[in-house]
Amino acid sequence: MNVAIDLDAERSLGQRFRSLCSACRQVFGMPDYERYLAHAQAQHPGAPVLSRNDYCAKVIERRYGQGVGRCC
Repeated sequence: MNVAIDLDAERSLGQRFRSLCSACRQVFGMPDYERYLAHAQAQHPGAPVLSRNDYCAKVIERRYGQGVGRCC
């Protein structure tokens, strides 16, 4: 019984850690690939997904690419 409780606590701790990492990525403007995968699976099932490298490149291009005027 203690083993099951320990496994549940460990799983819960892991989920909280992943949530914290996701929140930090959002605050610092870093791409969150896991969040993208969850969205793609929920909203676009069966559609091809980008690789981690392609996803990060697309996010950077969208943020810093041409077409958006920035003052700095």
